[in-house]
Amino acid sequence: MSRDLPEPPAGRIKMADIAKLAGVSTSTVSRALSDHKSIPQALRDRIAALAQAHGYVVNQSARSLRLQRTHVIGVVVPLGHEREQLISDPFFLEMIGRLADEITGRGYEVLLKKVVAPRPGWLRRIVQSHRSDGLLVIGQSDQHDALNALADEYRPLVVWGGDIAGRRYCTVGTDNVAGARMAVQHLIAQGRRRIAFLGPPGAPEVELRRAGYLQALSEAGLTPEPDLFAPAHFTIETAQPTVQALVNSGAAFDAVFAASDLIAMTAVQTLNQAGRSVPEQVSVVGFDDIALARHGAPPLTTVRQDMAAGARGMVDLLFRRIEGGAPESVFMAPELIVRQT
Repeated sequence: MSRDLPEPPAGRIKMADIAKLAGVSTSTVSRALSDHKSIPQALRDRIAALAQAHGYVVNQSARSLRLQRTHVIGVVVPLGHEREQLISDPFFLEMIGRLADEITGRGYEVLLKKVVAPRPGWLRRIVQSHRSDGLLVIGQSDQHDALNALADEYRPLVVWGGDIAGRRYCTVGTDNVAGARMAVQHLIAQGRRRIAFLGPPGAPEVELRRAGYLQALSEAGLTPEPDLFAPAHFTIETAQPTVQALVNSGAAFDAVFAASDLIAMTAVQTLNQAGRSVPEQVSVVGFDDIALARHGAPPLTTVRQDMAAGARGMVDLLFRRIEGGAPESVFMAPELIVRQT
């Protein structure tokens, strides 16, 4: 032990003991150990050295109870419409990783929760557990009404999703209609006329992308054909049979617009295996621009959602709401990334 440090008192060390050794108040020790800027750096360093030398560790549970803060942010993934989808889905992995970086960069911890087949009151029960200071929800799934109900009484809530009618919760996302319209316009400009749409029905963001798809067809004077709608889901295991069924049906199509990159990449592989070359015979465009999209064979043409900016926006809006603000929702402009499909 350094000769400059006083001898520790007998028994278990407490914050009051550190305060006595440092010759300051207990509140000063508390602020110093929280690295509060109101305490001079030299004094913060001295108090930290005393605490370390005498084995004092801040009781985070007691501190959280006292401050009524947990310094934890909940990240929730509801899967009411896609019960087989995994957290290891490339989109979730990238978004969760970016959110975690933003949250931990602010000195908070992350509590991740996947909710399969949400039951009535599930969101309220998460809030009532008092395990986090706010919630970030990735995806609206089929829980639009539950999110609205919670938003009416719980402010620190931000959702990644689409701008759907009747939405009362704070949302960050991409203009899905514009992105899909952009994708289909690109396919039409390439001379494609029979464009299939692949995506799970019912999910709000997917329905918005379908609306953009239909808008682009209508603007080009093309009639949507029911046999070119395929309810492909967000897993390879479920998307592959759907694409194969579309091929086997004999429906004529020369392009595919998929509601996600994972579905699009599955379509590329399935089409190639069926002898339909991409992009020579069938062009394919996805949505998201996950990291895997640029490394496909061939690299995938897709609509980019800026997930880095989206994660920053979600965390920024959440902390502003935690502090009592009421920031508006943000919907980012999409970008068409033309590669080789």
